[in-house]
Amino acid sequence: MIEITATEEIKKSKYIKTKRIHFTDRGKARSWDIIETIDSVASIIVNVQEQHFVLVKQFRLPVFLKNKDGFTYELCAGLMDKDKDPRQTMKEEIFEECGYEVPIENVLQVNEFWSNVGLSAAKQSLFCCEVTENMKTGEGGGVSTENENIEVFYLKFADTEAFIKDQTKIKSTGLCFALNWYLNEVYEGAISSEAL
Repeated sequence: MIEITATEEIKKSKYIKTKRIHFTDRGKARSWDIIETIDSVASIIVNVQEQHFVLVKQFRLPVFLKNKDGFTYELCAGLMDKDKDPRQTMKEEIFEECGYEVPIENVLQVNEFWSNVGLSAAKQSLFCCEVTENMKTGEGGGVSTENENIEVFYLKFADTEAFIKDQTKIKSTGLCFALNWYLNEVYEGAISSEAL
């Protein structure tokens, strides 16, 4: 059970910095408030043998403050805060969050996206990784259950369309894009015509 015990203003954070930038645009003086954040990686994890996606269900405090539940369905993801190659970072996150030990060659980059462009312009590298059951060597759930509340969630290919449309399940935009991308571009025919 989550209980908010205090709220305070912060001036310094390990993860974000707030700044007011003064600049000129077409000869006019302007200013804009921004948040500097750490770039990230995310991956759609696919088990073709089992015909399902491997996702994470994670507690997010900002969501909790709005809906009093706080759990979101997301891609496996992590911050680029360890000065490592994005593929290596993604490989490590797949093990930490989902328990799959994958070869680095299985981690394939799909694209890069920029989110929250009016405030932070955070860059996320999107990957795709196919796994098999014999790669599942750990429990997943994150490195520290004290700091992260993560569950591994399996989504059958056939249930994807209904899952995306289900507004009771809070989902990130990146997750919805990645699911549609995989089923439409990589694994055509995975959703039956009855589900559409």
